[in-house]
Amino acid sequence: MRQLDIEAKVENLNEVLAFVDEQIEEVGCSMKIQMQIDVAVEEIFVNIAHYAYSPETGNATIRVEIIKEPLSAVLTFIDNGVPYDPLAKEDPDVSLSAEERQIGGLGIFMVKKSMDDVEYEYKNGQNILRIKKGM
Repeated sequence: MRQLDIEAKVENLNEVLAFVDEQIEEVGCSMKIQMQIDVAVEEIFVNIAHYAYSPETGNATIRVEIIKEPLSAVLTFIDNGVPYDPLAKEDPDVSLSAEERQIGGLGIFMVKKSMDDVEYEYKNGQNILRIKKGM
């Protein structure tokens, strides 16, 4: 498992993506799966940057663990910000037009649909969001 500790600022998104991509490319992740993981990473990290410490800033930890059998990536996002469970919010009704839908929630909905598993826990003053994707 490798870990990146970084200030949770949108400006650091490219560094986070490069860190994650390096780990998954080492094990031959397909471009399609990599793109799905990157979209999820962007959504989660940007949400941490915007909301976890607002209006201040704080740090985020991103861990990447590669599981060999079956080949999959487990990414863990940890912050010490305001407790927030993004999975507790009801999924948006995507059958409605954009004008009819409530604002927000579409990003985490996409994460839940594109990843094999998404888990959240609040433990020891930390938000811990874990995503898993088979490769």
